[in-house]
Amino acid sequence: MFIIHVNYIKPLSEVDKYIADHAKFLDKQYANNNFIVSGRKNPRTGGIILTSISEREELEHIVSLDPFFVNKIAEYEIIEFVPTKYDEGFKKFIKE
Repeated sequence: MFIIHVNYIKPLSEVDKYIADHAKFLDKQYANNNFIVSGRKNPRTGGIILTSISEREELEHIVSLDPFFVNKIAEYEIIEFVPTKYDEGFKKFIKE
């Protein structure tokens, strides 16, 4: 499982030009069961995405399709972690 830490490197005026395309990208990843939850950081300097993807190479490819990445709007930090404790309702997202 991975967390993607998105950090904007352009002003919000530039971010906003690509927000609709980024939302479509997110919708596609949710439809493909790749993403679990996503949202903006507060203050609005980027976002966080929790993924159900288990292979880093696959995730790197998916990230490369994000309009924020393509248009150099944001930088991405991919953090791998292994959940060891979680709420029972979260179990469906855990790939063992």
